[in-house]
Amino acid sequence: MNGKRLIMVIMAGMLVASGLAYSQENKIRHPQYNKIAKTVDSELIDAVAALDNQQYREAKDRLEKITETAPGNDAAFYYLGMCRLYLNDVNGAKADFKKASEIDPSNFWYKERLARTYSLAGEDDLTIATYEELLKDFPKKNDIYFTLVNLYLKQNQYDKALSAMDQIENVFGKSENVTATRYDILLRQNKPKEALKTLEDYNKEFSSPYVLTKLGDHSMAEYKDTAALAYYREALDLQSGYMPALLGESEVYRIRRNFPEFFKTVNRFISDEETDIQTKTQYLDMLVRRSDPRFLQNVKPQIDTLYENLVQCHPSDSSALTAAGLYWYSTERIAKAKELLHKNMTLYPESLGATGAYIQLLGLQKDWDALDAACDSALVRFPKETSFLDMKNVSCYNRKDWQGIIDNNKRIIEIAQGDTSVTIPALSSIGDMYHELGNEKEAFKVYAQVLKINPDYAPALNNYAYYLALKGSKLKKACEMSKKTIEKEPDNPTYLDTYGWILHLLGRNQEAKTQFKHAMLYGAKESVTSLEHYAVVLEALGEADLAKVYRTLAENRKAEGKE
Repeated sequence: MNGKRLIMVIMAGMLVASGLAYSQENKIRHPQYNKIAKTVDSELIDAVAALDNQQYREAKDRLEKITETAPGNDAAFYYLGMCRLYLNDVNGAKADFKKASEIDPSNFWYKERLARTYSLAGEDDLTIATYEELLKDFPKKNDIYFTLVNLYLKQNQYDKALSAMDQIENVFGKSENVTATRYDILLRQNKPKEALKTLEDYNKEFSSPYVLTKLGDHSMAEYKDTAALAYYREALDLQSGYMPALLGESEVYRIRRNFPEFFKTVNRFISDEETDIQTKTQYLDMLVRRSDPRFLQNVKPQIDTLYENLVQCHPSDSSALTAAGLYWYSTERIAKAKELLHKNMTLYPESLGATGAYIQLLGLQKDWDALDAACDSALVRFPKETSFLDMKNVSCYNRKDWQGIIDNNKRIIEIAQGDTSVTIPALSSIGDMYHELGNEKEAFKVYAQVLKINPDYAPALNNYAYYLALKGSKLKKACEMSKKTIEKEPDNPTYLDTYGWILHLLGRNQEAKTQFKHAMLYGAKESVTSLEHYAVVLEALGEADLAKVYRTLAENRKAEGKE
């Protein structure tokens, strides 16, 4: 490698080791060649500077010229390979890294990058072969061993992985990470006794909270809770705040139904300021979700305390406030939930998640005025976030503000121009609202506009067809549109109701009955309108007794406040 050239490359901004092809001896013996080499040096610096500035195509063009002029320049091929990677030309990158490695077989970085590129291309066999070759040349680089272990495991080559573990220990000595990896491999091979021995052998020589905790976990898996507790306590004697051991100890208490000690131990975990907050919130979420409801009811005060301690320990942390707020909501302590989620939004006004959580809570509370105001405030901070306009629509719908929904959807369409997954539903909703306002002509005009953009958009097809049916107008057209909806969603009870009703209006009652029977299996029994429609069809077929059953069901649903 030429030191002068390497320094020049580094000055250009690239701190990657590389070998350059031309020797000082050649420069001295061939003055003309020396000039060429200096030109190549200059061009290489410019190319690397372009690469460093993310001007990948310019760098690629420059480097390609260098490799033509100086085909023995390994650094040029290496950087050209990097350019190709940035330009997503994996095959070209492989060829360049391979060429650089052939020119300078002693360069670790060339070959290592080639191996990575094989991995990127999904060529696991070549990746492994290249790393194995690297390991022969650089046996002291421990990263290679662990990379190979992961590659072997990916291909289920467990024996090779264990052999690599042996080499690691021979070169670097035993470590808890190697021991834990060996343990996991042996478990994958269904060799629990050998796996356990690996941990025990390490524990005889060294003191490690990590390995002791693994021993405790292994004992728990074998239902040996007394042994597990001893291991966890030994780990905690070595490191009093070691959280995996603390959680293991708490699990022993939970299994033994020693709940006072269980919650005492978990509270230590929750109150520890050094423990990752995400780990705490995930643990509490798992505890609440996976526990028996009767257990949760019996220990609700203790779980309340866990969440209170979480917030006390991290009073300004967004994830802690969110977790506690959602817990209070799920346990119907709405005021506390609202307080925490509002505090979270106030502390982090630029957090979309914090704002969204508070607004969702207002929606679940059915506090429509507060929801509307919160959405307006959110839209000032997040003017392009159409989900807040969707939430405003929920508020408007429940306040029967049909014009408000139209205005909101027009804003959605303006914000999301070109995104039909957003604009088409918004436009279709505008049609629905015009119909609610009694402007049938405008509603049908909007539905036609939607179907011109997407002829198969089922909500618009269904509503357009149903409103035509209510008018008794263009029933054949309505029937064709409605039929398309059930072809698209054959189990949708709303679409089946529309189609069945149109068939009835066309005098095709036996076909209508088939649609309604199917609809009843998929939720139509919860709809007063569908039940009444079915009763009418049954009466038209002379099935008065069955029709009476469905009319009674419809009355019951009305009494429940359903439509």
